[in-house]
Amino acid sequence: MTAELPNFGPDFKWGVSTSAYQIEGAVTEGGRGPSTWDTFCAEPGRVLNGDTGAVACDHFHRYAEDVALMRELGVDFYRFSFAWPRIQPTGKGPANAEGLAFYDRLIDELLAAGITPAPTLYHWDTPQPLEDAGGWLDRDITSRFADYASILASKFADRVPLWITINEPMVLTLIGYAVGGHAPGKQLGFEALPVAHHQLLAHGRAVQALRAGGAAEIGIATNHAPTWAASDSAEDVEAAGLYDNLINWLFVDPILLGRYPEGLGEAMPGPVAEDLEIISTPIDFFGLNHYAPTRVGAPTGDPDTAATDGIPIPDGLPFEPRAIPEYEKTDFGWPIVPSAFGEILRTLKDRYGEKLPPIYITENGCAINHGPVDGVVADQRRIDYLDGYLRELRQAMDDGVDVRGYFQWSLLDNFEWSVGYSQRFGLIHVDYETQARTPKASYHWYRNLITKSRG
Repeated sequence: MTAELPNFGPDFKWGVSTSAYQIEGAVTEGGRGPSTWDTFCAEPGRVLNGDTGAVACDHFHRYAEDVALMRELGVDFYRFSFAWPRIQPTGKGPANAEGLAFYDRLIDELLAAGITPAPTLYHWDTPQPLEDAGGWLDRDITSRFADYASILASKFADRVPLWITINEPMVLTLIGYAVGGHAPGKQLGFEALPVAHHQLLAHGRAVQALRAGGAAEIGIATNHAPTWAASDSAEDVEAAGLYDNLINWLFVDPILLGRYPEGLGEAMPGPVAEDLEIISTPIDFFGLNHYAPTRVGAPTGDPDTAATDGIPIPDGLPFEPRAIPEYEKTDFGWPIVPSAFGEILRTLKDRYGEKLPPIYITENGCAINHGPVDGVVADQRRIDYLDGYLRELRQAMDDGVDVRGYFQWSLLDNFEWSVGYSQRFGLIHVDYETQARTPKASYHWYRNLITKSRG
């Protein structure tokens, strides 16, 4: 048994996170248009076992059951994402009334259960017609995103206090456009950098549109973890520094400091100085997603030393992720290093000082792939993971990092992008054949933690 957890206090907020394409299903219902992920999944060889999000967890039809499970869990917040193709099937023009109605029902159900909605506007599911017109390589998408934000604010700002513009823009840039492991599956290398700039500009424009529409608190959710150099050699240190700038600071320096990390601003399109004034529109909170540290060195060309989690790394990049064998791994192969969580939190505080808004941990969790035995999912390894990471979070807070809440990833087992249904991150087990939900041991542990935290 784990020891008693430290007390986070009654004002600390607890939640769970999901995203639309990973759980909703119903991809051709309710007027929803196709997304880049529908297209990507339909291409042979893109997703493990040919899996798709066409049904996923069928949350579109089962949302009331899922909200009831969240009510029983006792969370303060539910972080979900709007599906852009469900709101605007082509990515522009008037809103789809059926799509708005679905989220209207979901939000009302959450509020009736005493749970605060915390939606994300964009979690990687670009409407396919926008991608066909250039996607995130085309500056016009930033205007389309601002229009989309305005639609959502006008409909939901009276009931939704906490808004997140974009989830993990680094992943779309690096894995979606630079190396091709996620939708839209392009391999542009450093030619993908305009995708970063346009997401940042879309974020800034969305902040302004949401605020004009009455949204109260607005932030972004970016993923961060320490970057460790593979050795003390100058080559490895330089490679790790470049990777660190691209992964950790490319999407935060412009928002909080109004500038790009050294050497990256010159690669961005458009009137960069003017755009940065929009990008740095003040936000109310900072959403941090964290999973595991990365070790990086100069490229060796040796596949035995590289660690890419199955994502192909094109030739010619000046860095190479390396294995971190000295730590226990999740079932996804990610190292379990709670101290890295505290390290990145303290790094953010030191780097940005008073410019860093209050933090919400918008994602943290692990893939532990246990299934039910006699109706029980005994996922003690997930409990141990959460226990270790939450202890580290409490220590970082004691050291002065202003963290206001924690959202566990994820409520449900779900479609895990390019690895399909092979990895289970949920507090609730989902039988994808029957859609039966089975709360795991970690669900009950998290419920007890929330109850004790409230005193």
